[in-house]
Amino acid sequence: FTGRPGRYVPVKETVRGFREILEGKWDHLPEQAFYMVGGIEEAAEQAEKMEKEAAA
Repeated sequence: FTGRPGRYVPVKETVRGFREILEGKWDHLPEQAFYMVGGIEEAAEQAEKMEKEAAA
């Protein structure tokens, strides 16, 4: 469908990331950073990449 490889995220990591999202820890990340990523750290990396591209 997308041409992007899938990611395996263990349940424990998924629950931790979801809890952090609900607690507001990641509210500063743009919504688009969460699209098609694995764990929450990948979303943070994606947001940083998007910010650098926007500044260029």
